[in-house]
This record gives sequence, structure tokens and C-alpha cells, in this order.
Amino acid sequence: MQAVIMAGGKGTRLLSITNDEIPKPMAPVNGKPILQWQIECLQENGIHDITIVTGHLGEKIEEFFGGGEKFGVRITYFKEQQPLGTAGAFYFLKDQLESEYFLLIFGDVIFDVDIDRMERFHRDKKSMATLFVHPNSHPYDSDLVILDPSCKIKGFDSKNNKRDDWYSNCVNAGFYILNREICCQVQKSVKTDLEKDILMPLVERGGAVYAYRSPEYIKDVGTPERMHTAAGEIVSGYVASRNLKKKQKCIFLDRDGTINRYKGLIYREDQFELEDCAPEAIKKINQSGYLAIVITNQPVVARGLCDISDIEKIHQKMSTLLGKDGVFLDDIMFCPHHPDKGYPGENPLYKIQCACRKPKTGLIDACVEKYNIDLASSWMIGDTTMDIQTGKNAGMKTVLVRTGEAGNDRKYPVEPDFIGKDLLDAVNLILQK
Repeated sequence: MQAVIMAGGKGTRLLSITNDEIPKPMAPVNGKPILQWQIECLQENGIHDITIVTGHLGEKIEEFFGGGEKFGVRITYFKEQQPLGTAGAFYFLKDQLESEYFLLIFGDVIFDVDIDRMERFHRDKKSMATLFVHPNSHPYDSDLVILDPSCKIKGFDSKNNKRDDWYSNCVNAGFYILNREICCQVQKSVKTDLEKDILMPLVERGGAVYAYRSPEYIKDVGTPERMHTAAGEIVSGYVASRNLKKKQKCIFLDRDGTINRYKGLIYREDQFELEDCAPEAIKKINQSGYLAIVITNQPVVARGLCDISDIEKIHQKMSTLLGKDGVFLDDIMFCPHHPDKGYPGENPLYKIQCACRKPKTGLIDACVEKYNIDLASSWMIGDTTMDIQTGKNAGMKTVLVRTGEAGNDRKYPVEPDFIGKDLLDAVNLILQK
């Protein structure tokens, strides 16, 4: 796979660092230009053929990197004579690109990603365009991506839109795999916006545009503050640790009675109410290096009390409320099944024996595959003996919280490793270990 780096921006927000003597992508982070961090990561991922699109002060980039020999790659350049936006250069690149698809990167991003994993997703989905997406700590002022259950993109929600409904915390990171044929959609040498002029119309036509969700590190470092943050996260080892080539540790969370107040069967969004301590608890997980993933049984679907879409709406409410407090969940997984039949109005499609209903470990197994999780270093937090048994079945350590059912379901004769007053207390117990 080839890579294209868009490195033509002036970087007015970084003038205090660049002094307009070097282009934005040459701004140093821990002594190395942003572009060098990018090229080294590409080389480590086996990508050696790189085209850099330059503009303002582009000669500084060519002087530093040359043909790429010193960095173990081959670099070619295309210099924009006038700014062409995020995709205008495609008009010229379509004849230079040889691979079926290419990686597109913006020159003000620090990343450490298992690109092979993203590439497999792109191929498996037979995608024309794959966007790297992730949750972030400020979805309320971010451009969001709207997905269907298969991760196909249904639409885009601009941060400038008035949002009067719940939404999923799913943000475009500005890191793409694009089929070469997309370049043919730019038929003139004019300023072109990748998202507005190419991806949005493609989605509206039902094109194969997919979102690859990952907790790996991608950060726009287009301001001095963000550069400073990224520099510290590189030094601490946090950036490298998030790469999915490395084993991840996770805190799996039950939902009802753990994150939100227990109210019996919840099947309407208005019934959902966060535990007071939940945002602070999940923020600590976000800052700890653990993934935060919800694993929940939702038999209300099988019982016919609601549809899958209702569960998704409840989870959008959960994501929205947490996002307003600056925290996020790395994923939310739920089982809609229930094996026992005989309930009035039940949905027979979901009245089955499955591998995903706790205390079985199907949902956890899927997360292990998706995020390369080391279960021996991971935890399960919940309010029932079923949650504790699930954690034990998966080979994790467990914490029972005294909220919700507080273990009084007594379905399984199992003891937790620890007991916490609530979710925040449970997280503190784990982080002290």
C-alpha cells in the first residue's frame, strides 16, 4: 500500500513555533518534525512508498527528507501551486498511484496505529473509503460520523449542526484508506474538500464507505497546546502502548445498576439515568491506559418490550451524557437474546440459546479479537453474581459494586475478588492494584 501525506498547510495556529520559517508539518515534537514521526511509523508498518503533497515552504520538506533513503522509504513530491484543499491534489495523483488503494494522512497528525489491521478491515468490507474513527472527550463540539450496525457510514453530523437528540460518540480522526478510483472523482484542478465534495455525496449514493473504530492514538497537533500534550504522551509511553499490535488491558463494565441507576428492565431512553459517580469513574479509566467497554445483557428485546433501535437510542443517550462530562466508552456491546420462552409479546427471533448472553463470554471474546485484549490483565465490574461469573469464566479479576442488585440476584455461587461501594470505588480499587 502507498501512502499520501497532505503537508501543504500554512499552520497559522503554530506561528509561535514555526515563525513562518518552516511549514506546519516540520514543527518539532520532542526534537523531530511531525512528518518524521509519521514516516517512521509508516516504515515500521511496512509502507515504504510515500507521496508528500506540499505547498507553503514545501522546499523545506524536500531539503530535509530528500528521496527518503535515510528513513528507509521512497518519497516523491507533488507541490501545489495554489491551495487545493484536502482532496484537490487527487486530480494529479490519480496517474501516479499504483496500488489499488492508498493511505491518506494529514500532515499535522501524530499517530501510532497497526495499519495492517485497518487494511484487513478495508479489504473485508470491500470498502471504497475507510475512515478511522474513535470516541473522544468532546463529542459535543466535534464532527461526528453516523454508522449502521455493520459500520457502514450513513451520514455525517457537523459540529455546527444544532443537536437536539442523543448521538453516538464517533469522531472522524482524519486518517483514511481510499480506493484509487476515488481520485477520478476530482476532474479539475480546483480546491476540493474530501468530506464535503467526495465522501458525503458517495455516502448519499449508498457507496461502500465504512468506519474503522479503534482506540489507537491519533491526535491533531495543530496547536501549541496539543503539541505539548502529544510530546508528553510520547515520552510517557502512552502513544506506543495504544497500538493494537500490543496487548491491551480493559475494564469491562456492566450497564444497569453499575453505570446507570437500577430500575428493573429499562427499555425506554427516559428510564435511563446515570449513577452520579459514573462520569468521574469512567474518566479515571480513560486516563489510566485501560480500555472502558460496556458488556450488557438486554433481554428486553427478546421479551418484545422494545427493538434493537431502542437499545441503540439508550446507548446514544449514555454516550451523550458521558461526553458532556468529557469522558467516553471505547465500545458498547450488548446481547438482545433470552433463552426462556413464554412471555407475552415476546420476539421469537431473539428467543434463542446464544454465545453472547452473560455469563457466557461471546461478547468479551469478540472484544479480545477486535482490540487484542489480555484478559489476565483485565477486570469485570458489575452489580450481580452473573457479572462476576462472566468475569471468572473469561479469566479476569472481578469487582462487585453495592449499587443496583448489589449481588443479591444470587444466581451463581461465586465470590468477587473485591467489593466496591459503587463504580468509582471499584475503579479506584483496580487502579491501586
